[in-house]
Amino acid sequence: MAPTLAAADLRALAETDITTAIPLDQLGPVITSSPFVAVPGTFNTRDLGLVPTSAGQPTPMRQGFAFRSGGLTDGRASAALGSTGLGIRRVFDIRSQKEHADKPDPAVEGAEGVWAPTSELDAVVRLDEFVEGQGEGGYVWMYLDVLRCYRPAIKAVLEHVRDRPAEPFLFHCTAGRDRTGVVAGLLMTLAGVDADTVAFDYLLSRLGMEPAREQLLAFALHGAGVTSIDAPGFKNMTSLRKVCWDAYVEAVNREYGGFEKFITDILGLSAEDVEIIKHNLTVAPSA
Repeated sequence: MAPTLAAADLRALAETDITTAIPLDQLGPVITSSPFVAVPGTFNTRDLGLVPTSAGQPTPMRQGFAFRSGGLTDGRASAALGSTGLGIRRVFDIRSQKEHADKPDPAVEGAEGVWAPTSELDAVVRLDEFVEGQGEGGYVWMYLDVLRCYRPAIKAVLEHVRDRPAEPFLFHCTAGRDRTGVVAGLLMTLAGVDADTVAFDYLLSRLGMEPAREQLLAFALHGAGVTSIDAPGFKNMTSLRKVCWDAYVEAVNREYGGFEKFITDILGLSAEDVEIIKHNLTVAPSA
């Protein structure tokens, strides 16, 4: 995807903590290449169907169907998303009650905005959970909490895939990495994408976030309730590492029996629904 960087170098770059700026000469070739999609007024935007597998092969996910991004509060996103040719018909806002109320999404021409009620009033984290190791315990707690708090939103996305396979969609939170990452990982896993590639897409958010790094750093400080980046656990909380994603996936398997069991046993979709969702994520509907 980025011709100037080998895959191993790209992964290493993606594990740069958010308190350290990434040089533009390294960043530019990455975020202007597939799977990133340049849309004015957005950042960290990419097509899940364009993420290359760890073996360098095309992903089993369809191209041009499922898009992820960071926040769309910049008014330019309204016109840009409506005129990019991506054909996005629905925009799912996966943010807390306060975030959604304070900065509602701009209307996107030709697309319906969807926000499902969540039990999370505001985006906060328990920083002490991130102190040990590389923060694995904090990420497990935070991402399992996403599965608990955002069940209506996750179910709405899955129902869209099930019922509207001809309508491309975009989902986002504020940074486009954590809540959005949980949903992206779920969709990619259902599509049969290998675990290493799912983790790679997760890490790519660190690069996609760089244009908004200062704003997101301030957002993270506020959410953690601290004023210094040197607060214990903060750098772990704001860094993306494969070991933390892997720990979360293991926790999903332990607590729910895997993503599919979470969908059927907790969200209440049927096994038949899951099969339809898998099919629609990988096979475009006939014209």
